[in-house]
Amino acid sequence: MSDSIKKLDAEGDVAADFLEELLDILDMDGDIDISVEAGRAKVAIVAEGPSQDLKRLVGADGEVLEALQDLTRLAVQADTGEVSRLMLDIADFRAGRRERLAEVAREAVAKVRASGDRVALQPMNAFERKVVHDVVLEAGLASESEGEDPHRYVVVLPA
Repeated sequence: MSDSIKKLDAEGDVAADFLEELLDILDMDGDIDISVEAGRAKVAIVAEGPSQDLKRLVGADGEVLEALQDLTRLAVQADTGEVSRLMLDIADFRAGRRERLAEVAREAVAKVRASGDRVALQPMNAFERKVVHDVVLEAGLASESEGEDPHRYVVVLPA
C-alpha cells in the first residue's frame, strides 16, 4: 500500500471517529463507510432503510452536508496537521445529486451543439461544478467556471 493511500486511509479513520462522536451526541443512527476515490478520502454516513434523521444532516439543498464536510475536514486537519480534501456524503445525497447534475450537463451540451452558443448554468458549489465539468469534457466540449462564490457557475462552450 502506497504512502498516499495510507494517509488517505488515516484521514478516513479520523473523519469516521469525528462523525461517530457527532452521531452519538445527536442520538442518531448511521453506519460509516470509508473509501478512497479519485485521490481523496471519501466518508459516507448511511442508514439501513430510509432515514429522516440523516436527511436533516443534509439539509434542503445540501447546505448542512457542506458545513459538516468543512467541520470534518477541520477535525482531520487538527489531528493530522494536513489540509484535507475529504469528501463527505450522507444518505447518498451526493450520489443522487451527481446523477441529476450529469443530466443538467448533458442537456447543456445538447443545447450548445444545437445552437452553437455558450450556455451558462445556475450557480453551483465546487463539487457540483466539478461534476458538470467532467461530463462536458467527456462529451468532447469545454467548460469554464465564472463568477465569485457563492455565485460561481459553469459555462459550457461551443466546440
